[in-house]
Amino acid sequence: MTDSEPSSVPQNQNPTPSVAPDGTSKGDSSSPNSDPTTDAIRDATVQVDRLAGEAEAVAEARAVELPDFGSSAGPGDPTGIGMLGDVDLDVRIELGRTRMLVDDVLRLSPESVVELDKAAGDPVDIYVNGRHVARGEVLVLNENFCVRVSEIVGRLPEAGTG
Repeated sequence: MTDSEPSSVPQNQNPTPSVAPDGTSKGDSSSPNSDPTTDAIRDATVQVDRLAGEAEAVAEARAVELPDFGSSAGPGDPTGIGMLGDVDLDVRIELGRTRMLVDDVLRLSPESVVELDKAAGDPVDIYVNGRHVARGEVLVLNENFCVRVSEIVGRLPEAGTG
């Protein structure tokens, strides 16, 4: 298009006039202060104001009052630690450790002796669900092995502290 050819849209007229929320045309070129930039700014301001009002309404609608969780359950309270009394835990007693080559493992047979990294009489490690929690000594009671706990090495974090 050249300067001498007429434009399909007059230069001072907004091709799609904006309509304000009250129904008045904001792109009317008959207004002395009307131009596309001013109309665009006015439209954006109206949209921002409308969205800000909607955001406040959403924030108010989401306000929730939670119950007080600060009090701890006392003994005999069914919501306390006693509820966990029948939960299964994996308890492992470790006499010691060693490293072996695959070839040495393949040569194991009845009567083979595997040397561990602990001496006889050293405390054994007690693990609960993979976490090292205690040490103890191996005993024999009624012809069964058992372990007497001699030291607690780690406490679980107190409830509510992370």
